[in-house]
Amino acid sequence: MSALAELQQHLGYEFGDSGLLRLALTHPSVAQEAGPQTPHNQRLEFLGDAVLGLVLAEALYQRYPDFKEGTLTKTRARLVNHRTLAEKGRGLRLGHYLALSRSDASQGGRDRASTLADAFEAVLGALLLDGGFPAARAFILQQFSQELEEVEKQGASDNPKGELQERIQAWSATGPAYHVLNIAGPDHDRLFECAVLHDGRELGRGSGRSKQAAETEAALQALLHLEEPAPPTPTDPPPA
Repeated sequence: MSALAELQQHLGYEFGDSGLLRLALTHPSVAQEAGPQTPHNQRLEFLGDAVLGLVLAEALYQRYPDFKEGTLTKTRARLVNHRTLAEKGRGLRLGHYLALSRSDASQGGRDRASTLADAFEAVLGALLLDGGFPAARAFILQQFSQELEEVEKQGASDNPKGELQERIQAWSATGPAYHVLNIAGPDHDRLFECAVLHDGRELGRGSGRSKQAAETEAALQALLHLEEPAPPTPTDPPPA
């Protein structure tokens, strides 16, 4: 079985034009070796980003009629953060199928979060062009089914850092602390990864184009999984 056929099995979709899928898997670094006219996946990434935002916006609008515009916008933004998209790309093993320059491949490009996130969006763009909006929509909803369900459990917090602070301080004298784990990319296109901890225990991680955005995403992840300690069990008084 060819690599493209294997990937299409992972996707659950067979391309009519396999060249679109091949293009979606061609990283821009290839053009640095083969020449600037070499086609790569950035245009498909642009298209995939647009259809992803539209599909998730429609899904949130239909599922959560009580959400106001601002809440819908913030909820969609946290669904399409680079960390989540990189996880989707990693789950599909996109790094295994990517065409990279020799230099980029030798420097761990196949598992780089930004590369996987961009490739995932490029695959969405290829799906849109090959199968139309219905094919892209079906795939996106399948990929994000769990995240869409978790929106209801997570709530529609407009201030996740403040909410996390309040919830923790309801049962602890110590508040949450945020730490920058990694900063990647050039100065004009930084990607921050942050963790939020309480008493040395990590509660959640997040990434974003600014430190504030990464901290906000970390707080949202912490709110989703936060387990407050059970109250102490009263003991019986000693016998007289």
